[in-house]
Amino acid sequence: MASLFTKIINREIPGHIIAENEEFISFLDINPLVEGHCLVVPKKEIDYIFDLEDQQLERLMVFSKKVAKAVKKAIPCLRIGVAVIGLEVPHTHVHLVPLNTMDDINFSRPKLHPTQDELQQVAEKIKAGL
Repeated sequence: MASLFTKIINREIPGHIIAENEEFISFLDINPLVEGHCLVVPKKEIDYIFDLEDQQLERLMVFSKKVAKAVKKAIPCLRIGVAVIGLEVPHTHVHLVPLNTMDDINFSRPKLHPTQDELQQVAEKIKAGL
């Protein structure tokens, strides 16, 4: 069965896509920790990040860097935090989280619940920085 992320990649369900190429895609987390929280995902469904081939892992990080720079331009923050947890969806994904405090990347805190319009506005701001 395809992961939730594969369904976004295949456009079977909507996602607020920030960037993509033939190998990776980035989209907003629909229940973000903070405004601008994005995910970067390989299009090939691989559960665990360290099961990626070395070169693919390198390219994933370079793609993540490009997205992180766009997020930093669009969302006022001190820096972009990076987290790889991978327990909630069995498909490798990198969290890019705008940080102003350490608590901004605390995954045990309550998530935000922005509207689809709010997510679309944030996505457009970030895409403008690419």
